Amino acid sequence: MRAKRLQDDLGMELTAGAKGLDREIENGYCGDLLSDVIANCPVKSVWLTVQTHQNIIAVAVLREIAAIVLVNGKSPDDDARFRADEEKIPLFVTPLDAFRAVGMLYEFGVGRKPE
Repeated sequence: MRAKRLQDDLGMELTAGAKGLDREIENGYCGDLLSDVIANCPVKSVWLTVQTHQNIIAVAVLREIAAIVLVNGKSPDDDARFRADEEKIPLFVTPLDAFRAVGMLYEFGVGRKPE
């Protein structure tokens, strides 16, 4: 699925990175410890986190993450929005907690293996 579907079909608010909405999402990862995300997040993933600073964009570039979703209604800081636009990484916000957001993405087909 394309990152744009997070906005169109799942109602997540895009806060930055609109030029990257065509990025392909194949998997997902949920985590707030940046070193863990660097070590374990698959490429082409949607990453769910509560982190709101610009370092999340650096991690996304390093791991080739397709999009970031900030959970619990967290808003990215200005530097994170600027970097997301610069790197063309869609940065979304959802009022859902991580558990519910992951469940919704999984039900939508993110990360499911073809049967």
